[in-house]
Amino acid sequence: MTTFNERYGPVALVTGASSGIGHAFAGLLAARGMDLILVARREDRLDSLARSLAAEHGVAVDTLVIDLTSPGAAKRIAQAVHGRDIGLLVSNAGFGLKGAHEDNDPEQMTDMLRVNCDAPLQLSHQLIPHLKARGTGGIVITSSVEGLMGVPNSAAYAASKAFTNSLGESLWGELSPLGIDVLALCPGSTDTEAHDKQGIDRASLEGMMSADEVAALALDHLRDGPVYIAGEQNRAMFDALLKMPRREALLAMADNVLKALR
Repeated sequence: MTTFNERYGPVALVTGASSGIGHAFAGLLAARGMDLILVARREDRLDSLARSLAAEHGVAVDTLVIDLTSPGAAKRIAQAVHGRDIGLLVSNAGFGLKGAHEDNDPEQMTDMLRVNCDAPLQLSHQLIPHLKARGTGGIVITSSVEGLMGVPNSAAYAASKAFTNSLGESLWGELSPLGIDVLALCPGSTDTEAHDKQGIDRASLEGMMSADEVAALALDHLRDGPVYIAGEQNRAMFDALLKMPRREALLAMADNVLKALR
């Protein structure tokens, strides 16, 4: 049986690497001896992480400072990494918006779709030919449990993650017979700064997982695609919700989100 690095190495590309789950992915992959290409907007954080991982694990770490909301971002990434033997794409970058749909800023919603939907769509499109030529490799797309059903007061974000779940499932069907693993990772509440930006008090959230735990579960279950819900509590909760009449489940989700926003 092939090792993790034989299947997905020698180089992993991770977007959204400057914080949260992407930061955790970078650290865990470096600890496994993978060379890294890290993508994010915040140059200071990215450079600090790269220096730390290279010093601690003796791996090569390159950085690309690119804003995924900008048109053509995925193409620029692909051009920058041309010729590198990337065996694993971790399309992790993303953000969310909470509250009544009509209160969301239209430009922020457009940016969110570019980062959450267009980035994994275009990056996978650019890198799949290389993965096929290798005959082995993997793609992780960080989605969300909110992509499993509509979520009132998180309408645009939930819709964007429904897209990524569908993309992950479709690519799994195309690529898994060719030796390329695809996983749409669905975390629940994760202890990252994303909650702060959405006006959610982290202390109000039950069963919150660490970013390291979520990323580790994804890597350990990369061959268990197409969709993986991180955490037993999250799996149990959404198993129950999805068995409920949809109207009841939607109203329950609406209450949960509003409580977190208060």
